[in-house]
Amino acid sequence: MRFLLIFLLALYSTLTVNTKTLNYSQTDPLKESIKRGNEIYTDFCVTCHLDSGEGVKNVYPPLAKSDFLIKNREASIRGIKYGQKGEIVVNGVTYNGYMAPLGLSDDEVADVMNYITNNWGNKNNKIVTEEEVSNVKK
Repeated sequence: MRFLLIFLLALYSTLTVNTKTLNYSQTDPLKESIKRGNEIYTDFCVTCHLDSGEGVKNVYPPLAKSDFLIKNREASIRGIKYGQKGEIVVNGVTYNGYMAPLGLSDDEVADVMNYITNNWGNKNNKIVTEEEVSNVKK
């Protein structure tokens, strides 16, 4: 009986170590996308929307705590993918500006969307994928 107990404890500790090792070696696709999106944001978006995502009141809409991003997922993707012009309302403020197309690939659009929808008070657990972006048309 004692031998069986020692054997089971040894087996359990081996399984526990293997499980922990597997968890450390696996990557989280959303976290990886957010990391890539941060780099894209820094290269393409930070000039207008700022490091804080606050934008410039009445000129460049905020991305921080943005009701538009969360409520208008497809329109947000479309704006990043093809550019944005015309009126939009973000957090109760009307913006009527122009954002030129950035020339990003579908996977880059997905990454920057995952970054901006998971920062500055925004939370989006549903990952934006390259496939989803490719399905968004002008």
